[in-house]
Amino acid sequence: MNHLKHSTAALLIGIGLAAAPAIAFAQATEGAGVQKVADFPHQVTGVSVSEDGRIFVNFPRWTEDSPISVGEWKDGALVPYPNDEWNAWRNARKDELSPGDHFVCVQSVVADGRGHLWVLDAAAPAQSLLVPGGAKLVAIDLETNKPSKTIAFDETVAPQGSYLNDVRFSADGRHAFITDSGAKGALIVVDLESKQARRVLDGHPSTQVEKGLVVKADGKDLRRPDGRGVEFSADGIALSADGYLYWQAIKGRTLYRIATDALTGDGLAGKDVAGKVETFGENGVADGLWIGRDSGRMYITSPEDDSLKVRDLSAGAEGKPEVLVKDAQLRWPDTLSEGPDGSIYVTTSRIQDSAFFKPDAPASLPTQLWRVVFPTDAEARP
Repeated sequence: MNHLKHSTAALLIGIGLAAAPAIAFAQATEGAGVQKVADFPHQVTGVSVSEDGRIFVNFPRWTEDSPISVGEWKDGALVPYPNDEWNAWRNARKDELSPGDHFVCVQSVVADGRGHLWVLDAAAPAQSLLVPGGAKLVAIDLETNKPSKTIAFDETVAPQGSYLNDVRFSADGRHAFITDSGAKGALIVVDLESKQARRVLDGHPSTQVEKGLVVKADGKDLRRPDGRGVEFSADGIALSADGYLYWQAIKGRTLYRIATDALTGDGLAGKDVAGKVETFGENGVADGLWIGRDSGRMYITSPEDDSLKVRDLSAGAEGKPEVLVKDAQLRWPDTLSEGPDGSIYVTTSRIQDSAFFKPDAPASLPTQLWRVVFPTDAEARP
């Protein structure tokens, strides 16, 4: 067995796959490729890998009434998480089930490294009207597999037209930071103990789409049948070890950041923090952001060219993203997560293939979860 085969086998054993799936290596600056971890029958967005290696994913109700909102990928199968009842919401049953204790339209799942999986429920099926009482952040205890805390967001935090997108947690576990990619972008800062939440940078240029920019897919302008393009505001979000929160709009090239103490201090107190926002160069059109726990590098999903990029944050605002993996199988690489061994996972949500942009698309759009693999051993990873 040569060195490449030996390393690949170790990677497969590490994620507990019974049989080795095909690995597609593409031209990339680091010589990396992608390995399929799972196929899903529905449109996936979020993924998170807990500190003990459990894999969780979520399926928003965008163009179909998905039967599972949050699932655990376990022994090669998708299992509703934390149970069937929390996943029982259906558009047809919305008058029967309370939105406060059922998942309505989940956009993100994030394990906090402290024994919890947090579920961010945008509660806006089809990215349309928000279901009153449905917008929330739910903590699930990973030991008991039971919800331990629900933080509901009222209309001052999640008004009609909002779409809560992704979330990150402070190192001390006290605060959460959320992007709103809806019609009027914003950030949300949350005190997890008091459950106080505040909407900040509402309508600020840093949280809005960039005018004049058209997102492309397959080399062409990506537009709906009525001519509208991709209009997602503040979306990707990442938190660095030195206390900066980074974000950008999908319909945007510019990366922004702010010191988290400005958000947890003045921001949570209702004061204007616009003057604390910094531009931090450009990533190009991007969806998901992730900052490696140990590397100080930012991983960036690039849906326009089916790639995953990486950027050295120590280079400052002048730093440039470089392609890590480019592969046609990465149809709209969406959300990123990092496993306990440093492995990078990414979902492909295939937004350009969905009924939003292709009316003849199937209601149930199959999607995938991938893992980045390297042709050498772990020491070669960035």
